[in-house]
Amino acid sequence: MAGGGMNRIVICAAVLVGLLAGPAMAETLKAAPDAPVWLHWGAAALLWAHIGGGTLGMISGATAILSPKGKTVHRAAGKVFFAAMFTTYAVGAGVAPFLTEGQRPNFVAGILALYLLITAFQAARRRDPKVGWIEYAGLAAALAIVAAGGLFMWQGANAPSGTVDGSPPQAFALFIIAGVFAAAGEVHVILRRSITGVSRISRHLWRMCMSLFIASGSFFLGQQQLLPKAMVGTFWQFAPVVFPLLAILIWLVVEHLPRKKAA
Repeated sequence: MAGGGMNRIVICAAVLVGLLAGPAMAETLKAAPDAPVWLHWGAAALLWAHIGGGTLGMISGATAILSPKGKTVHRAAGKVFFAAMFTTYAVGAGVAPFLTEGQRPNFVAGILALYLLITAFQAARRRDPKVGWIEYAGLAAALAIVAAGGLFMWQGANAPSGTVDGSPPQAFALFIIAGVFAAAGEVHVILRRSITGVSRISRHLWRMCMSLFIASGSFFLGQQQLLPKAMVGTFWQFAPVVFPLLAILIWLVVEHLPRKKAA
């Protein structure tokens, strides 16, 4: 992944910043006041699984980035990050249809985040360089995100309110852009018929860091009402969001530096 791959990453980052700072944010999951007790407990459990997974994911993700690559701490932190964020994104996508607003934006955002997380984890663990059904499934998922974004954008443009679930059409246009670039990455791998070496590591790095970016951006930008007032608008609010993006750029440069051959 050379200049073209770097361009895709920068554009995807800009797209996701718009999504995270925009109206497509999940609201607190609560059961109706007259709902059965078990439903209240279930909603609370899902909410805390979402919050707990996100918190653990941001901590373990930062640990994985800062630890030596391939070593025990990095591998352990990566596994924790995957499990934690999988829980967070799955809950987010699963409960999105039941929210009072932002149902479709949150659902598509959850699927996109899961897609990046799973393909990043799979790239790190795979030992067979040959392209298989996973890449084709990834391409199908990316194209489905594009199709969903296009459909919802059209519905929003033609709705009397000018929105879909409280989100303007342009929010879904951003999903289209992100999905197109993700699909382009899958097509690139499929056409090469293999994924090895620097290409495999680069795929793992940028997708995993982008997944961490989604998590940190969703909290520090999308839920800033939960932050201390003294923190809002300062370096400490934006640093956790920018950190994964800097990690992407730094590690991709490191991975593409020429290596000295052993004598």
